[in-house]
Amino acid sequence: MTLRIPAIQAAVLLLCIGFGQALSGGQEAPPAPNPQPPPPNEGRRAGRGEMRQFLGLGPPPDAAAAARGEKLYASNCAFCHGAKANGAEGPDLIRSALVLHDEKGEIIGPFVHNGRPDRGMPAFSTLTNDQLYDIAEFLHVRVEAAANRGTYQIQNVVTGNAAAGAAYFNGPGKCASCHSVTGDLAHIGSKMRPADLQQSFLYPGARGFDPANPTVTHVTVTLPSGQTVSGTLKRMDDFNVSLIDSAGDYRSFTVVPGLHVTVEDKLQAHRQLLDQYTDADMHNLTAYLVTLK
Repeated sequence: MTLRIPAIQAAVLLLCIGFGQALSGGQEAPPAPNPQPPPPNEGRRAGRGEMRQFLGLGPPPDAAAAARGEKLYASNCAFCHGAKANGAEGPDLIRSALVLHDEKGEIIGPFVHNGRPDRGMPAFSTLTNDQLYDIAEFLHVRVEAAANRGTYQIQNVVTGNAAAGAAYFNGPGKCASCHSVTGDLAHIGSKMRPADLQQSFLYPGARGFDPANPTVTHVTVTLPSGQTVSGTLKRMDDFNVSLIDSAGDYRSFTVVPGLHVTVEDKLQAHRQLLDQYTDADMHNLTAYLVTLK
């Protein structure tokens, strides 16, 4: 028999039960803990193990098995799939759905053992189950190396001669004509990593102005009538250009035929140098800038 309790009586009953638990010192069970760990601290790259744990993945590939598998792969598979498993005459295994779904060789093993003669892949029936497992672990390592950016490391770029870099800075490079080691470049060596520092002077910007920081960019608009208006660039796109003129007034113009816009390109000298640098110039200049602590 099903007992039916009117809604209002049910509410009263629940209230009484809760009140009775409070009087008896009973407490509600604490909520179940979050099964997933919190994301890594902001501003710090997650380690490889932390990232796998956060994503709920299993343990990383067996390194010892992968090392053995690399040798087996080189002698049995590399001629078709490439030395790094990213494809050659045969398909890219790093992107293979079969490899991505495999966990411990349970899919890769039988596939390699039996082959795909209809697709031109021979059977490797002489490989043992342990060997097939090792090859699978090697492929898993290759997949992680391609997917996990946390394993990527920039090699040391400070290979030049600092004295030669200083001579280039003050001489042929003409860097000192725009920059000062006691002004805008003061302590630059302690503010930026060497790789970022080198990148900043080789490719300081893809455009002659920075839309995110327009207050430092000068622009001149020439109207179809020949009148010119100059000022600090505020915004420019394919349809409009706006600026603050010398009087402090906001001016906006629609881009129409006959209207010309000239933006001051403060990075022109850098663009020209990019075609003139030798490898020695680039590395020497980097080595010198790194010393500006």
